[in-house]
Amino acid sequence: MSKVAVVTGGTRGIGEAISRRLQNAGFTVAAIYGGNVERAEAFKAETGIAVYKADVADADACAAAIAQIESDLGPVAVLVNNAGITRDGMFHKMDYQQWSDVIRTNLDSMFTMTRPVIDSMRNEGFGRIINISSVNGQKGQMGQVNYSTAKAGVVGFTKALAQETARKGITVNCICPGYINTEMVAAVPEKVLESIISTIPVGRLGEADEIGALVEYLASDSAAFVTGAVMSINGGQYMANG
Repeated sequence: MSKVAVVTGGTRGIGEAISRRLQNAGFTVAAIYGGNVERAEAFKAETGIAVYKADVADADACAAAIAQIESDLGPVAVLVNNAGITRDGMFHKMDYQQWSDVIRTNLDSMFTMTRPVIDSMRNEGFGRIINISSVNGQKGQMGQVNYSTAKAGVVGFTKALAQETARKGITVNCICPGYINTEMVAAVPEKVLESIISTIPVGRLGEADEIGALVEYLASDSAAFVTGAVMSINGGQYMANG
């Protein structure tokens, strides 16, 4: 029986690429989505991957989704915390709702999604938790104080939880993508996009499947000695140590 992998934000963009990669690697994938039912159903029809609707900022909704997934598919062996949103604006103009929405979805979700699976992983003596942060959580980004704060928090969450779970056969790692060729980035005005690409040494945007490839490795048995790692995939735009 194949291992069950849960991917939040798993029907679009980077999450879709991760879901497809894990499915191709032999995992039984469950993709959690937030609101776009039409896209989720199209993704399900195309891939055969089971989809579950849940707000990752809602602890009760996440617990219910995990319970349903476990009932339908079996215990969760791999969790990819990928879901995230932006509510950009300069801090002196930012209101609390913009701050709270991003913190709840991008950072609180580390707790709301991971807490319901951690006991089972500890009991099974196996688990792979892979958290998607951002280059802007490493270096900061003007106009994204809320987003950069949340994504930096994901790094701290990863390192602390990795220490707690290592002896239980559970690895916890973090990926910090740079600018990736997704719908969200494609919507950026052309001149702004050109300016962004000019700061990337390899001279292009990343591809979602390049993130998926690293997730596939971290989810595998081959990555059992990798935990607490913070891995950058940003084309050399920002070079950080861990």
